[in-house]
Amino acid sequence: MKIAGTGKKLPQTTVSNAELAKFLETSDEWITSKTGIHSRTICKSESITDLAEAAARNALENAGLSISEIDMLICATVTGDYLMPSMACCILERFEAAKCPAFDINAACSGFIYAMDIADSFIKAGKAKNILIVCAEMMSRMVDWQDRASCILFGDGAGACVVTEGDLLKYIRVFSDAQIEPLFTKFGGFLQMQGQHVYKFAVKTIETEINLALSALKLTPQDIDFFILHQANARIIEGARSRLKLPAEKFPMNIQKYGNMSAASIPVLLAEMAEEGRIKKGDTIMLLGFGAGMTAGTAVLEW
Repeated sequence: MKIAGTGKKLPQTTVSNAELAKFLETSDEWITSKTGIHSRTICKSESITDLAEAAARNALENAGLSISEIDMLICATVTGDYLMPSMACCILERFEAAKCPAFDINAACSGFIYAMDIADSFIKAGKAKNILIVCAEMMSRMVDWQDRASCILFGDGAGACVVTEGDLLKYIRVFSDAQIEPLFTKFGGFLQMQGQHVYKFAVKTIETEINLALSALKLTPQDIDFFILHQANARIIEGARSRLKLPAEKFPMNIQKYGNMSAASIPVLLAEMAEEGRIKKGDTIMLLGFGAGMTAGTAVLEW
C-alpha cells in the first residue's frame, strides 16, 4: 500500500505548563526538563468526534478522494465519545450517504501502526482499495488533573491518513508484550501508570525494533530520512537519536506543543510535516509506536 493523503485537527485550547503550575505543585522548568513538553492542546468546546471528522476530511481532501470512494474506515482510539457505537461509525455518520465497513481498534499509543497493518492486509487480500485511517484521542478525559505524574503528559488531538494500493510500504511489524499493570485505565477510573516501567519498555522497544527493521531491509540508520516516533517523552526520543549517532533533524518532534496524544501522535506529526513540506517524495520514513498493553509497532515506507 501507500499513503495517499494525511490530515490533522487539534483543539482550540492550549494549556501551558505555567497554567498547570497554578494548581499543581510543579513548574514549567520541571515539566520541560523531565518531558520536553511546554504545552498541550485540550478539548473544551469540541468533542473528540469533531476532531476526528475534521482530520478525516483534511486527509480525504489531500488524497483527492471523496468519502464515497472509501472502502473501509478504521479508527484507532481509547477515548471515543461512546462505549458503543464505535467512533468509526460516529465519524462516518458525519458524512452523508457514506456506506462502508467501519470499526475501532484499541492498541493505545501503537494504534496507528496497528491500523496500517490491518489496512495493508485488506488491500493485499483485494477486499479494499482505499482505506481511511483516523486516530483520535481525548486523553484529557482519562487523567486525574490533581495527579502531577500523569496529567502533565497528555493532550488531545486527531490525525488521519488515506491509504491505497501501491508498493511504498516496505516493512511493517506489530507485537504485544502482554502486561496490564504498567499502564491502564479501568472503567470509570483515571489513567494509572508506572512511569519507570513504561520508560524502560519504550527505550528497549525502540532500540530492538529499529534494529529489526533495518536488518530486514538491509539498511543503515543513515538510510532513513526521518524516524517518526510516538511522542511520549522528548528524553526517550533524544536517547534513541543519541544512541544511533544521528542528527536531530532526523527525529522530528511536536510533543513540546501538543503533549502525548496516544494513537494520534504519529499521524498528527506526519500530517504536520507533510503540510509544511518537510517530507519530500522519495524520502524513507520509519514510524514507531509503543504503548499500553504493552504494544508496539514499526513501519518503514517510502513517501
